[in-house]
Amino acid sequence: MMEAKLETEVSKYMSYVLRHAPEAVGLTLDAEGWVSFDAFEQALTSKYDVSRADIVGIIENSPKKRFALVEGRIRANQGHSVGVDLDLEPTDPPAILFHGTSRASWPAIEREGLQKMERHHVHLSADIDTAKIVATRRKGDYIILRIDAARMFSEGHSFFVSDNGVWLAESVPVQYLSLNAGTP
Repeated sequence: MMEAKLETEVSKYMSYVLRHAPEAVGLTLDAEGWVSFDAFEQALTSKYDVSRADIVGIIENSPKKRFALVEGRIRANQGHSVGVDLDLEPTDPPAILFHGTSRASWPAIEREGLQKMERHHVHLSADIDTAKIVATRRKGDYIILRIDAARMFSEGHSFFVSDNGVWLAESVPVQYLSLNAGTP
């Protein structure tokens, strides 16, 4: 069994490599973000004292299901800053979605809406509890934003859902945003 601190460190490094910098370990993602698991394992084991079983355990036991392992290939489910096409189909969203962020970000969001920044999409949650978990990882005080996804969708905006249940949008214009009641 891997020590919790090492497991967290390895998981974060896996996200870094598969989402942002595969070249940092000599890997190249295919057009859909996949890479050979064997090559990925070799890159990780050259940096960390982990086994193949440890890596598979991180993938399978992650509550956020950040990674997919299929037919000897691995990829991150979303959150990429490198050019990949996750081959997601537009999907009807729930009526309301949520986004947790830092309170300090609110003035810019109130002016410009939610922007994907360096990622491919804005990440949204189907429930407040998940948005709070995301928000508490931000620095400082946080807020929970409520997105009128039904109206946004009816007015022509597309939504996608990743394999691990994260809702994705290209952006969320300000007219579809509000502070969620009960936000700290």
